[in-house]
Amino acid sequence: MQDDSSQGHIDYLDGLRVLAALFVVAIHVLGPYRMELGQIPDSDWLIAVGLNTVSRWAVPVFIMISGLLLLSASKPFNWSHFLRRRVMKVVVPFVVWSAMFAVISGLSAQGFSLATTLSTLQEAPWHETYYHLGFFYYYIPLLLWVPVLRPILARLPSTAIALVGLLWIGVTAWYLAGGQGWWRNDFILYGGYLWLGFWLHQYPRARVLWWGLGVAALGATMYQVLATSLAHQRYITQGWLSYTTVNTVLISAAVFLAVRALMAGRASPAWLAQLSRYSLGIYLIHPLFLWPIRTYWPTLSPAWWWIPVLTLYAFSGAALVTAWLQRHRATAWLVP
Repeated sequence: MQDDSSQGHIDYLDGLRVLAALFVVAIHVLGPYRMELGQIPDSDWLIAVGLNTVSRWAVPVFIMISGLLLLSASKPFNWSHFLRRRVMKVVVPFVVWSAMFAVISGLSAQGFSLATTLSTLQEAPWHETYYHLGFFYYYIPLLLWVPVLRPILARLPSTAIALVGLLWIGVTAWYLAGGQGWWRNDFILYGGYLWLGFWLHQYPRARVLWWGLGVAALGATMYQVLATSLAHQRYITQGWLSYTTVNTVLISAAVFLAVRALMAGRASPAWLAQLSRYSLGIYLIHPLFLWPIRTYWPTLSPAWWWIPVLTLYAFSGAALVTAWLQRHRATAWLVP
């Protein structure tokens, strides 16, 4: 999402977008390593899963950015502008890229399978056509929160905003503990990140407490995933690497506030602001660069070298393609 037209440029969001895009690429680079415990060197598995653990904030931060931009707008809500400039700006590229990646889903080391592509397209209304597009299946419905929350947030005092945020965090803690209920759905569990982004942008208080909780949550997550998996000699997360559990919420909030504090009072360098404009394109395009790697060399060793190198390769390649697409009016809409 770009900045809302009613707001000035928010510089720290450039840093958040670029970091989040980079770490999302890293998550997809390391993906094949996770299930190979005992099949690859333990050091490679530990590095991959350790990096996966410290990267789970990246997707939530994208939603938090949307929340602060779409819910902080000062202009009266306009349905026509919202549908045309916000909803369709995401939906149309998503549909087109889904079709393109359905074709790629039919490619394998053995060749091309039209049957696989057609089956993938048939399931597209309910299931992503490629692994990275699952994000849009819960993100696009979240936009329905915007016309509901904007008038509410405009009238709520900061104390009430904090209380609602804390209530949602409590729900994510219950979710991690295995709680059941009507609230256990993506619309609520992911929707809270919209509120969290608005809350932490408007009222960035108690930062030391947020940072402390984030570090504690990261340590607990690392211990639970690594210790449990090694004890059973298979990859076990028990919900700790979910995007919607309390530990990930706390880590995401800590990263959000850390970048906000680091960039406070500073204008974004030109290169960072430019990369920020490419963040959605990078997200959409980078699997094209990872396809040959994941198909032929999915767990290159040593992981400490190959995961960063391949992350930078896919990130840079996707950024260059995005820059080229954005320069041409006929293709710019594909990478808004």
